[in-house]
Order: sequence, then C-alpha cells, then structure tokens
Amino acid sequence: MIKGLKICGISDPKTLNYILNHNQRPTMIGFITNYKKSKRFIEYKKLKNLINVDKKNVSFVSVLVNPDDKLLGKIKNLNFDYYQLYDVNSERTREIKLKYKIKIISAITVSCKNDVIKYKDYLGISDIILFDSKGYHKSESFDHSLLHEVPHKMNKMIAGNIQIDDIPKFKNKDFIIDLSGAIEDENGKKDINKINKLLNLFKRYET
Repeated sequence: MIKGLKICGISDPKTLNYILNHNQRPTMIGFITNYKKSKRFIEYKKLKNLINVDKKNVSFVSVLVNPDDKLLGKIKNLNFDYYQLYDVNSERTREIKLKYKIKIISAITVSCKNDVIKYKDYLGISDIILFDSKGYHKSESFDHSLLHEVPHKMNKMIAGNIQIDDIPKFKNKDFIIDLSGAIEDENGKKDINKINKLLNLFKRYET
C-alpha cells in the first residue's frame, strides 16, 4: 500500500491553507528553499512567513540543492521537519543531520540501474530515500521498473512526473508518492481542483 503523499512546490498562503484545512491532508508538503531555477522557488522572507502556521500534523519539507552552511544556519529555526537534499554526498548528509538535528530525505536522481544502487550509501543516515528523475524542476519521468530490487523495508519516496491518475498504479507499492507538476495549471500555478482530486484519490490507497 502507498505509505504517504508529499505535495511539493507550494509557494503561496492560499494554496497552503487549502491543503492544511482539507479533510484528507497529505503526509508532507515541500517548499523549494534554495533552487532559484525553479519557478516554485521561495525567497527566504516569504518562506519564513508562509510556513509559520499550524501544520496540523503535516510534515514540512525544505527542498535543498547542495546547501551551504550559511543557508542552513539561516533556515535552521524555520518550521521544517525534514531537509530534502539533492547533490549531497553521504558524508555531508550525516554532517547536516547531526549538526541541525533534522530528519533527512536524500534524493537519488535516476536514469539507469547504476544510479539506483547509490541508495546504499545513505542507509543508516537518511530517514527516507527519494528516487527522482534527472530533471529536478522540469517534472521529467524515469523508468520506475528500475526500482524493483529496492528493499521493501526501506523508507522510500518516488517522484518524477507522476500524474494524479497514476496513483492507483502504486497501490501495491510501499512508497511515499511525491507530486508537483501534476497539480498545476497551464501557467504553472498550483490548481486547487487538481489538489482536491489528488487528496481524495490518495486516501483510497493509503496504508
């Protein structure tokens, strides 16, 4: 069964409030903290105000690409439960986790089987392993069949251009599902109607 749902790339109060007040809330909400190439990136001051809310048992995730100590020091007291790290090796990941006392989602970007096995470097360090495409903010896909040999007992998440109607395909998988582009309109803004459809569908397949 599906282990959870993460809605990523939230950047405005209206959408965040809608999700937090929905009767079928997701497991996690992600905020793009330092990747300025993304249309979903949020400047620090706006981010600080945005997430200073009652999370209602939803975990808040700071999505970070190779963050430096200056940035990590700046955000350390913000209302986050996890740091989702891209382009960060296992040694640096351990250092960040211990220094900032934060749960870690380590992102493995996948285009071939050799990429997948990199998860082994993060076992015992990261709380969740995320398998994503190489596209970062571009919502690109990758071959999910490459993940067949990933251990069932491992806490893991999957992303990469997953669509709302793909949710039933994961009903016998033990992944947290991560969506962003699939719940946006043609202008790249989060669509309340699509979010509502996603949340109601997800609850039918959640563990």
